[in-house]
Amino acid sequence: MNAWTLVYEGFDPAGEGLREALCTLGNGRFATRGATPDGRPRTPGTYLAGCYDRLDSVVAGRTVTNEDIVNLPDWLPLTFATPGSGWFRPEDADLLRYRHELNLRHGVLTRELRWRDGAGRVTHVRQRRLVSMADCALAALETTFTAENWSGPMRVCCTLEGRVTNCGVARYRDLRGDHLTGHETGADDGLAWLTATTRNAHVMVALATRTDGDAPAARPTLGGDHITSDHVLDLAEGEPARLTKIVALTSSRDPAGHDPRSSALRHVRRAPRFDELLARHASAWECLWRRARLDVDGPELSQLVHLYVFHLLQTLSPHTADLDAGVPARGLHGEAYRGHVFWDELFVEPWLNLRFPEISLGLLRYRWRRLPEARDAAAEAGYEGAMFPWQSGSDGREETQTLHLNPASGRWLPDNSHRQRHVGLAIAYNVWHHYLATGSMPPWCAELMLDIARFFASLAELRDGRYEIRGVMGPDEYHDGYPGSDEPGLANNAYTNIMTVWLMTRARETAVLAPHLAPPAAELALWDDVSRRMRVDFHQGVISQFTGYGDLLELDWDRYRGVRRLDRALEADGDDVNRYQASKQADTLMLCYLLGDEELTGILERLGYTPDPGLISRTISYYLRRTSHGSTLSAVVHAWILARRSRERSWDFFIEALTGDVSDVQGGTTAEGIHLGAMGGTLDLLQSCYLGLELERGGRLRLDPLVPDRLGLVCMPLRYHGRQIFVDADHREARINGTVRRTYTRGEVIMTGTGDFGRRIIHHRERLGLTREQVADKADMSPGYVKYLEENADTPDTGALYRLADALQTTVEDLLGGGQDRPPGRGPAMAHPTLEALDRDECL
Repeated sequence: MNAWTLVYEGFDPAGEGLREALCTLGNGRFATRGATPDGRPRTPGTYLAGCYDRLDSVVAGRTVTNEDIVNLPDWLPLTFATPGSGWFRPEDADLLRYRHELNLRHGVLTRELRWRDGAGRVTHVRQRRLVSMADCALAALETTFTAENWSGPMRVCCTLEGRVTNCGVARYRDLRGDHLTGHETGADDGLAWLTATTRNAHVMVALATRTDGDAPAARPTLGGDHITSDHVLDLAEGEPARLTKIVALTSSRDPAGHDPRSSALRHVRRAPRFDELLARHASAWECLWRRARLDVDGPELSQLVHLYVFHLLQTLSPHTADLDAGVPARGLHGEAYRGHVFWDELFVEPWLNLRFPEISLGLLRYRWRRLPEARDAAAEAGYEGAMFPWQSGSDGREETQTLHLNPASGRWLPDNSHRQRHVGLAIAYNVWHHYLATGSMPPWCAELMLDIARFFASLAELRDGRYEIRGVMGPDEYHDGYPGSDEPGLANNAYTNIMTVWLMTRARETAVLAPHLAPPAAELALWDDVSRRMRVDFHQGVISQFTGYGDLLELDWDRYRGVRRLDRALEADGDDVNRYQASKQADTLMLCYLLGDEELTGILERLGYTPDPGLISRTISYYLRRTSHGSTLSAVVHAWILARRSRERSWDFFIEALTGDVSDVQGGTTAEGIHLGAMGGTLDLLQSCYLGLELERGGRLRLDPLVPDRLGLVCMPLRYHGRQIFVDADHREARINGTVRRTYTRGEVIMTGTGDFGRRIIHHRERLGLTREQVADKADMSPGYVKYLEENADTPDTGALYRLADALQTTVEDLLGGGQDRPPGRGPAMAHPTLEALDRDECL
């Protein structure tokens, strides 16, 4: 087995959907599924990040509106025929060999086949395909023919196919999928082109193609919604002949995208030939891998890790950072969930923060651009701040469908999942952790954090001395209400309530970092009060998932164990999952995943509860027995929380998470699109959980490794506060590789980062030609404290801040970033060990 290639041997019609999804090629701007260029079955799909369209459909007698990521015209079709035979189709062909190979290092999909026609002529065909990471508008398909026992003409038909719809998910086929209209085709100076426009969003897309190779130029045949060109290759026995299809895809969403057709034609006209295009593309991938490298022992594990990194970067690449696009739950690999953005960024961005922080910042910007819509949604619902939707698409409105189909019963049922308000908590968590990883809190990120805090503070209602949050759903998704109640939603979901407490405390800290956005004192006082008096329920010595959870029935797990979608199975049986203590995925246990035992215990104590030492362990055991793992995210979370409790069980969940899409653990769903959140979460499990990486205030990175024995040596580069470090760890020791190589003890701070505040002190000191001692004397503080402020990411208190600004002949506003996209430091710098030798008066 090669750790850098994914291989499929033979033609398997039943498995084509899964292979197509896992062989998708993309560059963060657009992606094309690994469908064959010819034959059936095939589910072609080309998807442009952020390109959505809305259609009305009549379902169960009701008109419903759905917004989908749009399946764009198919640039792949290419088929061929020997003299006297029909067009090649793999399902009908006499195949002597058939193989797909996905090169993960360089992003190239190769198909090789040997085919014998009815006359006994054997032809070897090799196709190489790429979606360029170097030029994000380009893609290419190279086909090489070798006649093994014959000579003569080979006919080749190339097509740009506009007759496509969104039909990749069976349960959506009662809904309209004809998003494209207004097709036009044409030919221009040897180039062919096709344009189409989405029906309601009015996004124009354009494809232009150039054919290179050993065949004479062919005149295209224009159809209204497709364009074909027929070529003839004169094959000589044993001599390879090539035909290459270079394609450019542009749209009116592009910068300066007022004329996509002209732009596509320019791109394809200027594109190099295939070999140079491939070289540039491979070089771009090599650059990505230098930052994304995550090495583990053994080719099988390595292959799966590389596959996950590969698909993550195909969906979210440096190109994505410049787009207005979020984290689609199923990647750009299929049409499941309609390409919508849920909360999967919660699992993806932590890995990106320490590798490609510019990408994660771009993803946060997607949320910020939709802040006005979130504010309007909150106001319309009677709340303050910003209420983000559970499903987001083009403009940030709630895209959750009102009805969903249960494939097990064939019935359309109400969908209450829009009540998962916790998506806002995920956004806030990502803002904060991007700040911890980079030392950067742009004002617009602070604005996001504060407005989300305002919403949850207004959502909380004071009852009998405790704040309660009612009418919501947690991450579990099975429970959307109480048994027999007509009122949807639950009261006091523990995950929502406790993460709201976490948010209130972080929002108050954010207000210090962004003083020009600081809320009024009364609002800060309210946040503090909510953070101290939130209600949390308990039963049987564990944290209750929501009020009344302990009163629900126990499920007959002997009957239903192994059924991942209990909600569908029970509904098909005439029952209701709301009646039972059963979870689709981690809900309460998400608190252990995001906060860890220590912080979770601290929050409970802050709320006035007295958690005993066994509370969290009992809670984990309790819900683990009652979870069906109906989401691929479930294995990630449980592997994480068991890593320091049950290494064997953690390993089992880790392997399930790592093989989830390759083995299609959810039973056919991967064919509709990869599970991007599970992929990102699995990578972060390796990076942060098993290595014990902890990002702390003050620019400190802590290491507490507990690498599973069977994982062997884990090696990776990380980018922390703008500095590159290299980590090697196994189950015995961990090393930080830089100018000095040494072994670190568990829990030791391995790195501190200089924040922007410290860099600004250095800038002004050097501008004035002052030493640290001179600055310290002018500012009436110790030289040691000035040195600390320069080398770390903290800020002093207000009095010292003003004296420091005077000493450096600048303003406090300038030292704190001037209200621009230059964030301040990390708060009061008093609790660091390097200051223990200083008197407090020396730092004030």
